[in-house]
Amino acid sequence: MSDSTFRFRQFTVHQEKCAMKVGTDAVLLGSWVLPFSAVRILDVGTGTGLIALMLAQKSTAAIDAIDIDEGAYLQAKENFRISPWFNRLHIFHCSLQEFVKQNTEKYDLIVSNPPYFQHASKPFHESRSNARHNDSLTFAELVNGVKLLLTATGRFCVILPQKEGMEFMDHAHMNGLFCHHLVRVKTKASKPEKRLMMEFGFRFGLLTEEELIIQEEDNSFTENYISLTKEYYLNLKSTPSSSH
Repeated sequence: MSDSTFRFRQFTVHQEKCAMKVGTDAVLLGSWVLPFSAVRILDVGTGTGLIALMLAQKSTAAIDAIDIDEGAYLQAKENFRISPWFNRLHIFHCSLQEFVKQNTEKYDLIVSNPPYFQHASKPFHESRSNARHNDSLTFAELVNGVKLLLTATGRFCVILPQKEGMEFMDHAHMNGLFCHHLVRVKTKASKPEKRLMMEFGFRFGLLTEEELIIQEEDNSFTENYISLTKEYYLNLKSTPSSSH
């Protein structure tokens, strides 16, 4: 297996055209999100198409995916075409803002592993910059887009670094999207929280919280992480070291 190809149990992801490669964040979110009876799913900023493919594996939903980057669009299109679920996966080369304007459908489930580096200096490479920084998709624009595209009882699931995640939650709450489920992700028990996985909806209700630890202190994977990802990874020793 080359660096440009990542094989999962039921599908293969090619990533040579993508600035942002297969990483732990996408695998975490794709493993954690449960489609339940969703009929239509939207993946915002799909990149390689990994999360859309993971959701296709465990649902019968029609899945739309969007990405503003041409390389990511072409990559996801290829990965969808060679997957077992090619007839249920559709990719659009546009921003969320453009998609909202041209789309009339509502979605039962929306997922996103969005750009998030609001406070860091920008990398030189434009595609990687778009994937890591939120200039092209601010938190306000993401929340507004989700509100327009989500069904009344739908769910929106997102993964973000701890600091940005808390900022996003505050902004979402002030604009009528409420967090129902929060997972605090740590690389190890002794480390600070690295990521937040959050599920939002329009209904204001009780927030349930849990913690997920990826590795034991000896660097082996925890039973919880293995259980979460076992339907996807061929071999946990070959998991990506990238975090986004």
